[in-house]
Amino acid sequence: MSKFQAPKGVSEYFPPNSEQFEFIRDQLINSAKLAGYSLIELPVFEDTEVFTRGVGESTDVVCKEMYTFEDRGGRSLTLRPEGTAGVMRAVIEHNLDRGQLPVKLFYSGAFFRAERPQAGRYRQFYQVGIEAIGYNDPEIDVEVIAVADSAFKALGLKQYKLNITSLGDSKSRDSHRTELVKYISSLKLDEETTARAKLNPLRLFDDKREEIKQAMSKAPLLLDYLNNESKAHFEEVKKLLTELGIAYTINPRMVRGLDYYTGTTFEFDHALLGAQSGIGGGGRYDGLMNSLGGSDVSGIGFGLGVDRILMAALAEDCLPNDINQLKLFIAPITEKGKTAAFNLLSELRGNGITCDMAYGDRGLKGGMKAADKSGALYGLVIGDDEISSGKCELKLMSSGEVFSSTLTASDLIKRIGSSN
Repeated sequence: MSKFQAPKGVSEYFPPNSEQFEFIRDQLINSAKLAGYSLIELPVFEDTEVFTRGVGESTDVVCKEMYTFEDRGGRSLTLRPEGTAGVMRAVIEHNLDRGQLPVKLFYSGAFFRAERPQAGRYRQFYQVGIEAIGYNDPEIDVEVIAVADSAFKALGLKQYKLNITSLGDSKSRDSHRTELVKYISSLKLDEETTARAKLNPLRLFDDKREEIKQAMSKAPLLLDYLNNESKAHFEEVKKLLTELGIAYTINPRMVRGLDYYTGTTFEFDHALLGAQSGIGGGGRYDGLMNSLGGSDVSGIGFGLGVDRILMAALAEDCLPNDINQLKLFIAPITEKGKTAAFNLLSELRGNGITCDMAYGDRGLKGGMKAADKSGALYGLVIGDDEISSGKCELKLMSSGEVFSSTLTASDLIKRIGSSN
């Protein structure tokens, strides 16, 4: 056994579970593609300032969780802890906001946070995210939420809940901040919490400690300070969600863990995941691009946790049993059979049939055992008799039923293609 192991807190996937992971990720991506979002492939590390300025210095992500290092040129770089700030940097750098708006992008990949590892909380985790940049329309807010909701429904998930709120515009937040700071000043807080509150008093709503939750239980809520414009925007979002049949719960204490959120903000929770119940979330981030040196363009997006969504799907037992199932497994039992099987595989694969064969010197019993283990839909034995006659028997592995066929790719494709 190797002395080397994956680093602590890494979510690692290998067959057969990796097929479930891939299925979840691809379903999330497909939902984004159906709504017109295009791929953006981002660097795994960025200039550290992209995150300190973009995510916010008062957040746990920046204060405690980033993997930051100095490269050989003395530059401070950070493994990406989230996706939105990097997308904004790329949009600014490549002038994507100068073309047709909205800019609609999706991304997927690994992200990194130095957290205490536990079930559903990893130091390397995977997300699929989307960003819609260029307009501050309620319809776009709801489209982003609907992309996630549609993906969950396509996966067969049922026990999830959408929480929404509005963090308002800058005028609404300024009015609320005045009263919130006044309230916080009356609390007895430790030095670190006081410092965080000075940077962003909303952070205290996100504090998980029971004593802080209790202290903030009577704090003024931002939802009560929305001006007419922000209130009208949020009302339209709620109306559109209702029209689409997307159920939601208003959570006025939700602020999420990143400082750039404004306006419509949302989270999806799953009932069967315990303490780490969040399977994704996002919101509007008006002003983020401007803070990173770009134009003052509005945007909204989400990040969905592939690891946790997989856990939720397993908990609900809603994943199909035949993900990436082989259509055919060939068991050659002679030397001539090997050659025929190898050539047949090439032709079948060229026609889009997923298939494999038993390698090595195996007899009939060993070949069929390999076919059973492969999980293939059909099994096929090729020996000298099949080659000389040009005929074979195709076995439906689930029932043992046998079908006669000629030993040609065209006939096999007809039979296998009609199996679904």
